[in-house]
Amino acid sequence: MQKNASEEKINAVINAVEKRGYTARPIPGGERVSIGILHNKGSVDADHFLGFDGVKEVIPVTKPYKLVSREFKQENTCIGIGDAVFGNGSLPVIAGPCAVESENQILSIANSVKAAGAKLLRGGAFKPRTSPYSFQGLGKKGLELLAKARKETGLPIVTEAMDVETFDLVEEYADVIQIGARNMQNFSLLRRAGKSVKPVILKRGMSALLQEWLMAAEYIMEEGNNRVILCERGVRTFVKHSRNTLDLSVVSAVKKESHLPIIVDPSHAAGVREQVICLSYACAALGADGVMIEVHNHPEEAMSDGAQSLYPEQFKAVMEKMKAIHAIVGK
Repeated sequence: MQKNASEEKINAVINAVEKRGYTARPIPGGERVSIGILHNKGSVDADHFLGFDGVKEVIPVTKPYKLVSREFKQENTCIGIGDAVFGNGSLPVIAGPCAVESENQILSIANSVKAAGAKLLRGGAFKPRTSPYSFQGLGKKGLELLAKARKETGLPIVTEAMDVETFDLVEEYADVIQIGARNMQNFSLLRRAGKSVKPVILKRGMSALLQEWLMAAEYIMEEGNNRVILCERGVRTFVKHSRNTLDLSVVSAVKKESHLPIIVDPSHAAGVREQVICLSYACAALGADGVMIEVHNHPEEAMSDGAQSLYPEQFKAVMEKMKAIHAIVGK
């Protein structure tokens, strides 16, 4: 649509799309509204819609993913959460423990990461673990403790929804809902996330191609939720020196293919504290739209992923250097 297109003109186009048996999905941008045409079984007559008042141009999308495509929306999508904005060239950091373990633990970590400059607090209440005998999280109690940490620090909270059954509960407490790597292609969960009004962080699957990842994001957006943040967290390769291999090249590839913001999680990629530090610096230089880092006040006692969690003093030092690197590289 044109920049000055009124709501009346936008609604007229939406009605015209739906009268033809298609689905219209309007997505507001920084300067204009784009209207996606979905569920068309063949090509769409562009001339029909070009005749409507307020239409600037009709763009055929050649990718299998439409709504997430840069072809559909050329400017970056910016998603504001609390004091952070993902997608505007800044580098907001999400930090916190892998899992919420106790009130003292989460409040201590929340206060320390906020003091160091983190904009959001992460912490798992429901934990998908490889072993059924590993700590599975505190469930609802963990969500309540995250809410208490938010009240004390003002930091919005990011936590994972593992399944459709517990999604409503997570949605009630979380400011941002995370879909983990193991659930990237859990399509019923993606559709439920698409019906939420909360922003969603979608992690890349362990062996997912870029196209598969973007198609998973399309599931969420097709249901109406436009506030999707992609998260690279490493892919499984043959290496043994780290848990996974962090695919930093995918950041520029995503930015070429999609308008959605992309953040990086070096903690789950590396699995080793020293590597997390170096990879965090690389993220700051790369042009990522944010970074997610695990921090624990006593990593040696952590019930989950202690080996990759930074000590609070390490996180503070990393934040200072990341800020300096990002300032040099610029937007």
